[in-house]
Amino acid sequence: MPDILIVDDEFESRMAVTDYLSTSSIGFYSVHEAITIEKGELLLKKIKPSILFLDVSLPNGNGMELGQKALEWNPDISVIVVTYLKEFDLVHCSINLGFAGYLLKPFSKTDIHMLVERIHIHSLSTESKKVFRQENNKKQTPDLANPIQTALQFIQNRYMEQITLDETAQKVYLSTSHFSRSFKEETGVTFVDYLMTYRIDQSKMLLKTTTLPMEVIANQVGFTSAAYFSTAFKKKESCTPSEYRSLFLAK
Repeated sequence: MPDILIVDDEFESRMAVTDYLSTSSIGFYSVHEAITIEKGELLLKKIKPSILFLDVSLPNGNGMELGQKALEWNPDISVIVVTYLKEFDLVHCSINLGFAGYLLKPFSKTDIHMLVERIHIHSLSTESKKVFRQENNKKQTPDLANPIQTALQFIQNRYMEQITLDETAQKVYLSTSHFSRSFKEETGVTFVDYLMTYRIDQSKMLLKTTTLPMEVIANQVGFTSAAYFSTAFKKKESCTPSEYRSLFLAK
């Protein structure tokens, strides 16, 4: 049975998680609790949980450092930050450290459900990650017989970066003009349109399953600014990112 560890000195937020798990359809986790950094470290090593809910403002230590240690000890663990602090730097640090989610207190069952379900659906077990890495490595090898399919895989692996038409064409050993024509013929859309749509589709998952600020989501999916992200999103979806999120995160 997979384990969840909650390291939080606040009784109410620990109960919010345990109450949700006791009544949700994803109720197969065994829940463990700790209110100090020291007890959290002991349980991390002893039970090797799949998910760690972690308050970053613990009275006896730095929760972010504990989360970092948890990932060093078990790269497959999903660390979810819980905090009252709505600070961009904290969110950005959580992402850079590889944490799986960020919840602002007080959070609802809906907030918890979105995150736990996403983690469950994407199968963050050790074996699943090994399979993903193997498949991802295969995708890095250009298939010269299918340059457009190789280009699509390249986009899907690197969409969060500032990739360009020229760079992608070089990856599949085609001239920019020939690649551009071939891409449009095979996919029905231009390279720029495909990349934009793919980024927006990825942003929709983050909007539905996290409370991350728009600036962070924009950066995570490859947009250069929140304003540009909002404009592109509205053009495609006929609503702003905030309006889209409100459809899924209603209390």
